[in-house]
Amino acid sequence: MKTLCLHCHVTGRVQGVGFRYATAEKAWGLGVNGYVRNLPDRRVEVLVCGEERAVIALRNWLWQGPQTARVTDVQCETLPYRDFHDFRID
Repeated sequence: MKTLCLHCHVTGRVQGVGFRYATAEKAWGLGVNGYVRNLPDRRVEVLVCGEERAVIALRNWLWQGPQTARVTDVQCETLPYRDFHDFRID
């Protein structure tokens, strides 16, 4: 199994629309680990690690987000693999 960690910043109308909770539900369903949190500059930060195909699936989903969100940009960088035990909302 090939693993991957991505650190992403999501821009747009992504705070106050349930983005973190929807991201966590998607992550739990995909079986990936990491965290999601709001940033003071109104972006959402996502760190996701796990099986490569599942991580890429979550990255692709970030462009959509929940129905109430309006995503305008997703920027991700690859990080060295970290072994988180779950996916949490910070």
